Amino acid sequence: GEREEAIRFTQRGVGVLLCAASVKLWASAFGGEMKSISAKYSGSQLLQKKYKEFERAVRVEEIDGLRLVKRLAEDMEEMFHKKAQAMRRLVEAAEEAHLQHEEDPNLQYEYFNAVLINEVDEEGNSVELGGEFILQPNDHFNNLSVNLSLSVVQVPTNMYNKDSAIVNGVYWSEALNKVFVDNFERDPSLIWQYFGSAKGFFRQYPGIKWKPDEHGVIAFDCRNRKWYIQAATSPKDVVILVDVSGSMKGLRLTIARQTVSSILDTLGDDDFFNIIAYNEELHYVEPCLNGTLVQADITNKDHFREHLDKLFAQGIGMLDIALTEAFNLLSDFNETGRGSECSQAIMLVTDGAVDTYDAIFAKYNWPERKVRIFPYLIGRESAFADNLKWMACANKGYFTQISTLADVQENVMEYLHVLSRPKVIDREHDTVWTEAYIDSTLPQAQKFEDGQSPVLMTTVAMPVFSTKNETRNHGILLGVVGTDVPVSELLKTIPKYKLGIHGYAFAITNNGYILTHPDLRPLYGDGKKRRKPNYSSVDLSEVEWEDKDDTLRNAMVNRKTGTFSMEVKKSVDKGKRVLVLHNDYYYTDIKGTPFSLGVALSRGHGKFFFKGNVTVEEGLHDLEHPDVALADEWTYCNTDEHPEHRYLSQIEAIKLYLSGYEPHLQCDKELIQEVLFDAVVTAPLEAYWTSLVLNKSENSDKGVEIAYLGTRTGLSRINLFVVPDELTNQDFLTAEDKEGVFNADHFPLWYKRAAEQVPGTFVYSLPFNTGSENKSVVLASTAIQLLDERKSPIAAAVGIQMKLEFFQKKFWTASRQCAALDGKCSISCDDENINCYLIDNNGFILVAEDYSLTGKFFGEPEGAVMSKLLQMGSFKRVTLYDYQALCWVYSESSDSGHTLLDVTCFFERIVMVFSIFRFLVEFNLYSWWHSDLTAKAQRIGRTMQVPCDTEYPAFISERTIKENTGNIDCDGCIKSFVIQQIPSSNLFMVVVDNKCDCRYTLSVIALTPAVHNESLKCERLKMQKDRRRPDTCHPFHPEVFAPHTHTQSSIIYPLPILLLCFAKIFPIISCLLLCLGELHGVWGSYESHPVSCSDPALCPPGVIPKVTRACHASPSSTWITLAWRANILQQCHRKKNNPAAPYTIMPNFNSSPTKPLAPEGTSLTVTYLK
Repeated sequence: GEREEAIRFTQRGVGVLLCAASVKLWASAFGGEMKSISAKYSGSQLLQKKYKEFERAVRVEEIDGLRLVKRLAEDMEEMFHKKAQAMRRLVEAAEEAHLQHEEDPNLQYEYFNAVLINEVDEEGNSVELGGEFILQPNDHFNNLSVNLSLSVVQVPTNMYNKDSAIVNGVYWSEALNKVFVDNFERDPSLIWQYFGSAKGFFRQYPGIKWKPDEHGVIAFDCRNRKWYIQAATSPKDVVILVDVSGSMKGLRLTIARQTVSSILDTLGDDDFFNIIAYNEELHYVEPCLNGTLVQADITNKDHFREHLDKLFAQGIGMLDIALTEAFNLLSDFNETGRGSECSQAIMLVTDGAVDTYDAIFAKYNWPERKVRIFPYLIGRESAFADNLKWMACANKGYFTQISTLADVQENVMEYLHVLSRPKVIDREHDTVWTEAYIDSTLPQAQKFEDGQSPVLMTTVAMPVFSTKNETRNHGILLGVVGTDVPVSELLKTIPKYKLGIHGYAFAITNNGYILTHPDLRPLYGDGKKRRKPNYSSVDLSEVEWEDKDDTLRNAMVNRKTGTFSMEVKKSVDKGKRVLVLHNDYYYTDIKGTPFSLGVALSRGHGKFFFKGNVTVEEGLHDLEHPDVALADEWTYCNTDEHPEHRYLSQIEAIKLYLSGYEPHLQCDKELIQEVLFDAVVTAPLEAYWTSLVLNKSENSDKGVEIAYLGTRTGLSRINLFVVPDELTNQDFLTAEDKEGVFNADHFPLWYKRAAEQVPGTFVYSLPFNTGSENKSVVLASTAIQLLDERKSPIAAAVGIQMKLEFFQKKFWTASRQCAALDGKCSISCDDENINCYLIDNNGFILVAEDYSLTGKFFGEPEGAVMSKLLQMGSFKRVTLYDYQALCWVYSESSDSGHTLLDVTCFFERIVMVFSIFRFLVEFNLYSWWHSDLTAKAQRIGRTMQVPCDTEYPAFISERTIKENTGNIDCDGCIKSFVIQQIPSSNLFMVVVDNKCDCRYTLSVIALTPAVHNESLKCERLKMQKDRRRPDTCHPFHPEVFAPHTHTQSSIIYPLPILLLCFAKIFPIISCLLLCLGELHGVWGSYESHPVSCSDPALCPPGVIPKVTRACHASPSSTWITLAWRANILQQCHRKKNNPAAPYTIMPNFNSSPTKPLAPEGTSLTVTYLK
């Protein structure tokens, strides 16, 4: 007889005999039965036979990767060119309309305001600037209600809807409506088109209703969007100097921080910057970056913003040493060749300068004046304004004064107009493309709340110039036109069936940032709706991290064409599994854009494609079977090109295309031919599965629920062996199961894993998202090869879903078998002295006696055994990296200041009340509610997620080792185990002696990631990767002539509204409201003038109102009277850039009257700035 190899498990003198042959028997019995069940219900053998029958009728081709990537680049170039041409037509129309328009300061014009359309007052009448605006749902625009004939105009909340400059701009830009419509008719794939005016309004097509947030505010201002800034200006190197001397304490430092933050908002990926705080010494805001500039990507800017909160004011401001450092820094950095090599600027944020420092400018900047100076005077005092104005004028810059937080954004953006002048005079309509981003402030983004994911997109934009001869040398920028291109549109041009199972296409920008890549993860949170902080600046090297020398990245950044190869480790199944592949990369540039395109093909089956041929009649007949579906995100026919095709399914479109009756329908002829072939070859499985269903009652395999197949053309078939309501996992093979279905950039996970399994064997897995015990299932799938050769393409994959309970019963039944002639087995998995496990090739437990271990990593309960398996080579550890991870940190407040409620003395409270009144008036109500400070306060003292780099392990079995045995010394106790591969599968049976407790001698092996964050942050900030500069640069023009100073009155809110809001926060002052409500002008900067509702002159003598509005009724209660006044008081504003112009009356933030008119003679107080 056969001699059994025995291993003796001993502990404390107790012996248990375990036969390795018994384990092998159990494994063989279980493997045989599972293969039989899996093959039977999946129909794998039948499908393999059908493809074999067509073997001689197919032609296998090796994919020419370089030729493929060039063709894809040409297709994308054509698509991008069509978008750019549409923008050029808008530019021409806008410039012509402005040329023909004469500015009229008294122009009255009713336009469709995006917020007010379809709004009515209490009497049912349309509000001013509202009116009836027809909106209809449109599937091309995400089923949003839009108007395809007209555009709407959005005006920022802090601007007056009827300001003369805005009304004139809206009037002449009405000419764009017909161009919007014409563009959409020429290219129906266009989505949102728009014109962002330099005056601040935003014209959007198609028209859509905008809704304010819960505070009644719309924060969107087109002028601080990247597409606007990038199109309006050239790349720039910027040093920001911040005065932190003692005079900057309090509100001034708060305004200074906000000013710097707003300047950062205006910088893009092609710009470089640093921030230096100064008093009698220099303080680099980020000490790690002393003496250099960094790229202004979103990660770096957010990093600097965090450091702004650490600034505090003390000492004396020594501007001379700060200016000297800034000039040297710009000069030295420019010599390195790493910066923008275009415009240079110094932003000076201070409350004054005691000198003009002409000696410093003469030494470092004159006569060329290559560095522009932009001073921002903080505060109301203007004693030192002349010195700062002189600096701006003498260095081709611009001077502005910022008195309140509300002034910040408008004033900061003024410098952009100065930098745009050379480009305007040169008449260079540069086409710019942004990086991939999500703009959640736009109304179309509000759809996210309805369950849809945010849309990643790029924007093509062009500047619009004034072409009037009389203002030519002023270089007046009228605005920027743009249109969005969803990244999903790029994916539609990519033939996924040509890239193979693991292949993919990707694109990057001139800075190396990802435009599209299947491993880009821009969103997180429930439903994947929240943007990661650095989602738009993920570098290619952070996803293709195996390329340690950036060979691939740098070649693509430099717009080269070529090839590259490397071994890659692709994490799948939520990062818990790994596929080790060898990829060949092919890349080239997309002409007319800053983008480069790459294609990755995996070696082996991924480099081959086959073509079959069947008749159209055969193919259509089998394609129309009810169990057939096509990949939702693959483009068989372009149904977006013409509106009449948008309601067609892909199968309906294919039928229409093949009928020959629709010449305008564009389809991928080769893909359609192959999907017809696959439909014919796989058709017999429908009848086969049906016969199994009919005979299922006679079978004992009632745990099998679904059979499914997928082919290389995205065709899938599904058969249910139970009614839908009885499915254990109802998400599988649905849109909810993102990794389980064909997507635009990947094959299903079960298909990819089956392709890497040995041909003819099944891969079994426990989905990690199947939930609790009664919802758990096991998937089994196998690949169907076309040929027997090693390089044969994979034609399809088939599989089944079965209940975990059913699967486990089969395992425990097999583990009770024995080879003894008398039937008396010496050991089985029922023995209390051993533990039996079934694990997969990545070390995850599918079956264990302790059910709670199901789905856990084997190294957690059996760390000692897993360590030994790694030493013996049965498994190997693979280190993976995630440079897009988010880690939880606890954020504590660094603010040591006390709140008003900390003051216990009543009289101290009174003093603070008056101080805070002054602060609130200067702070400005709008900014109070909507500044970044509010958001920061909400983050204080709680856990939050921040970007981090993580290193984490994955494990994979060694295929060549089928079985192994081992002993582990656990502090004198010998622990033994046997591991045996399950035949025809990716599974292993592990039997472990449980008498020895090794937890205290050998640690648990877990999949916990290691975080690398702070230690590497400085080095990563310093690291400057290769980038390609934009092709154009416009730093100066000799004809530029324009004023270089600007002051803007702040938006002044009446004191009652401040009192009212203040009362909400500090109840202690409620007793003071009645007496303080009338104390306007107490600080001398304000005056009050009583008027009546019948008085048309709501402003003081000599101030001519441009608009008047009716007063509202005054309720009797004094408390409510204060609220009433807060709601309806009008503000008088001097027109921007023209101190001699009349005041205009500004309504309360676009709000319409909601109360009845007050009787004539009702008293009213108007507060205005002297």
